[in-house]
This record gives sequence, C-alpha cells and structure tokens, in this order.
Amino acid sequence: MFRKVFILNLAVFIFFGHFAVVQAQEVAPDTTTIQKAQVLEVIEQDVRDIPGTDTETNFQTLQVKILDGAEKGKQVTVENDYLNLKEGEVFYLMHTIGKFDGIDYYAVSDPYRLPAIYFFVALFVLCVVVFGGKQGIRGLVSLIVSLLFIFYLLFPAIMNGYSPMLVSVGVASLIIVLGSYITHGINKTTTSAVIGMVGAIIITGILAYLAVHYSRLTGFSSEESTYLNFNTRGAIDFVGLLLGGMLIGVLGVLYDAAIGQAIAVEELHRAGPHLSRKFIFTRAIRMGREHIGALVNTLAIAYVGVSLPLLLLFYTTTSDLAVTVNRELFATEIIRTMIGSIGLILAVPITTLVTVFILVKHTKTTNQELVAKEKEAIQHIGHSH
Repeated sequence: MFRKVFILNLAVFIFFGHFAVVQAQEVAPDTTTIQKAQVLEVIEQDVRDIPGTDTETNFQTLQVKILDGAEKGKQVTVENDYLNLKEGEVFYLMHTIGKFDGIDYYAVSDPYRLPAIYFFVALFVLCVVVFGGKQGIRGLVSLIVSLLFIFYLLFPAIMNGYSPMLVSVGVASLIIVLGSYITHGINKTTTSAVIGMVGAIIITGILAYLAVHYSRLTGFSSEESTYLNFNTRGAIDFVGLLLGGMLIGVLGVLYDAAIGQAIAVEELHRAGPHLSRKFIFTRAIRMGREHIGALVNTLAIAYVGVSLPLLLLFYTTTSDLAVTVNRELFATEIIRTMIGSIGLILAVPITTLVTVFILVKHTKTTNQELVAKEKEAIQHIGHSH
C-alpha cells in the first residue's frame, strides 16, 4: 500500500512540477540584449560538421570587446558558427542570461552593416538629386511621405485590429494621391493618372480577395507570420494582411504605368490637337502595350529574384511538380505575381481612357488630311538619308 501511494505521489509531483516549470518559462523568459562588439583576436578557426548533418561550416572561437551598453569595455570569449569575422571587425553581439541558471550566453547576431547602408542611401539620394533635378527631389519627398503613411498609419491601424485589407486600400490610395501631386504637381495629367491608379487598385483588390479566397491561402507561408501571430496573440487577420501586402507591393509598377500613360496622352494631344479621342486612345494604347510587356517581365523577374533561395530549395527536391506548386509558400508567390501583373495591365487602359476624356477636347473625327501630311513627312524623313 505504501509503495502504491509513493508511486502515485511521485507521478503527481513530476507532472505538476513539469507543468510549473513550463508555466514559469512562459512567465519569466530569458533576458536577451543586443550589444555592439569588436573582435580582438581570432583564437581558433576550423571547419566542422553541423551537428546531425554532413554539411560543413566554418567555426571560430573569438575574443571580443563589448563597445556599448551596461557591459561596455568587458572582454568575453564567443564561439561563432554564423559567419567569419576578422580581427578588428565590429559586429552585434547577442547576450542572453538564463532565467533559471543565471548563466551568460554570448553569440554573434549580425555584422555591423550600418556604414554600408548609410553610404548607399547617400549615393542614391545624390544620384536622384544630380540626375533628377527638381523632379527627383519631389520624388524623394513623395517617398518619405509614403514611408510615413506606412509606418505611422498602416502599421498602427493593423496592430489595433482594423481590417488589413481595408486599411491597405485606404493607405495605398492616400500614397497614390499625395505622392503623385507632390512629384508631378497639381494638373489635369496628374489627376488623370491618380484616377486611373485608384481604379486599378480597387479592381486589383477585388481580384486579390477572390484569388486568396479560392486558393485558400492562410497568410502563414513564412516564419515571420508565425512569430507575429504569437506576439500579437492571434489578434491579426493574416489573410487580410496578405491581401494588403499584395496591394502595397504593386503600387510602384502601377504608379509607373499610370503616369507613363497619362504623359503619353498629353504629349500626343499637344503634338496633334486636331486628333480625335479615339485616334489618341488607339495610339496611346499601342505605346502602353510596349510598356506592359517590359513591366510584366520586370515584375515577374523581380519576384523570382526575391524568392531565389526558395526556388532553389524546391529545385533540389524530388517532389512532384504539382505538389510543389500547390504548397502555400510557392502558391502565394504565384498568386502575388499574377495579381500584380493583372493590376499593371488594367492600369494602362483605365488611365489612358480617363486621361483622353479629361485632356482631349471632344472631336468626332480626326482631320485625315493633316494626318496624311504628317505620315508623308515622316516617311520623307525616314528616306532622306
């Protein structure tokens, strides 16, 4: 009898003891800080297998000095299998203090990339100002305003529980309106492009909703989504977040296509004020088709470039192609590319039509005599050499 009671008590102790430890771990996690550090000495460097695999990696034992924070000036020894560091190199050091054992753990977090980032940002601004002039400066102001909208309006609204889809459509429309007028000024051409872009965004949003719904995408195709879900305790609608990301991502190419078409219509009308709306629309669409061909290819290749590691991973697997394409991680990128391309294509005729009606005076027919003279003059120029 005593033996049975002892075993029962032991089982209860183990179960509730383990439960208490788990609860304590959830309530009191390890303390982690990121500090800047510098390599004083590479004590040892060799090549080792990653535990449990046959893949080799470089391994270093480093003597480093902490450069900021509460431990500034302290020297510690760090084992590094993340990336090779050289003597004198500055990097970010992750310092973790075990909550229960109190032991300090040090690991390499990231190399110090900020100087390179600052340099290329400054070079970008310099190129825009030198080669873009006033228009380039306006573009930079528009970019800053767009980023402010994203960080101080889009992100807080999503985190406060508003629909990511509706918020993204609203913020995208604000970026389009203000960004366009800041960059290109308040005029009929800009207004035409804005109307065309907003129309394309609305149609793209509807198509994106249908595509995500019928393909049953959940928005959890990446680790970042999983971590964000835990950090927010499931308060964010990740399907809506995926839709919002698609719309924000397509803004750049929509902007390019719409402004290009509006300017094309304006220039055609200036060059031939005697031309009818139908004639200008036909010629502008001809130019827009060339633009579509270039931008669709650019958009698809850009997505391939961003997803190159993912594509290589699937390329090296032996899974069936249909099974691979059906996976959410892969299907999300396909849907994203297709929706962006469709939005781009629709922006061309919508913007062209709106601009023609706003800029071009109503003319029933084109002056065919003047058109014939222009064609004759163009042919003469082409054969004059």
